[in-house]
Amino acid sequence: MPKTWFITGATSGLGLEMAQQLLARGHRVIATARRPEALELLRPDHPDRLDVLQLNLAETDSITSAVESAFQRYARIDVIVSNAGYGLFGAAEEVSKAQIDRQIATNLAGSIHLICAALPFLRRQRGGRIVQVSSEGGQIAYPGFSLYHATKWGIEGFVESVAQEVTPFGIDFIIAEPGPTGTNFGANLDRAEPLAAYEETPAGAVRRAISDGSFAIKGDAARTVAAMIAAAESDAPPLRLALGSTAYASISQALFARLTALEAQRRVADSADRQDP
Repeated sequence: MPKTWFITGATSGLGLEMAQQLLARGHRVIATARRPEALELLRPDHPDRLDVLQLNLAETDSITSAVESAFQRYARIDVIVSNAGYGLFGAAEEVSKAQIDRQIATNLAGSIHLICAALPFLRRQRGGRIVQVSSEGGQIAYPGFSLYHATKWGIEGFVESVAQEVTPFGIDFIIAEPGPTGTNFGANLDRAEPLAAYEETPAGAVRRAISDGSFAIKGDAARTVAAMIAAAESDAPPLRLALGSTAYASISQALFARLTALEAQRRVADSADRQDP
């Protein structure tokens, strides 16, 4: 049965791939972008099932307007896909204040505002599903991506809390966690001005790997999106969905290491309890 999907960041990468796959399957798509004219190429083939709206995640008023407009046009929106965002690369000392503020405003605050704007409508229609596109970088960290990781770890904590709040209203979440995937993510990186002091550090090594193409990218965009759609259409989707062998391996290793470290602290943890009878 055709559903109505609302997608942010639909002009490129996973967002564009998702819009194309959904339209090919007969679904209705509300595609949003900072530059909506870039989506017009999809309209001739799907004039009755594609709606295009302007939305800039860094501008709260733009988010509110797009969400309200979408729910006014459609009796029901089944799936909200919070996909828009970008990567900022540079050691923490290298990134500028403006780069920090823009990264947080877009990836974290923008995603939060989008979800908060959608919740009243989903609650009134007694259900819906939100897919938050995160990354393996929401549970692990590479040197040089500290601000990007801050936004992804942050949005995952936000979603995990909100998911518990809205379960009684029939609203649920999927946090999609792709590993390195063949999109234009790398080409669109916002890069800090490098400092010579970091050249021979882990951050410098990652910088060189990105520049010379040796940073391994195993994920396939079409397969990644197909898995996200399948999860969103399932009756009991997981809260977190690792996508790609790199994501599975890196998240698994990180969780095992954290659990091992936590177990070693059991006696210290218990010693911090109150000793009142």
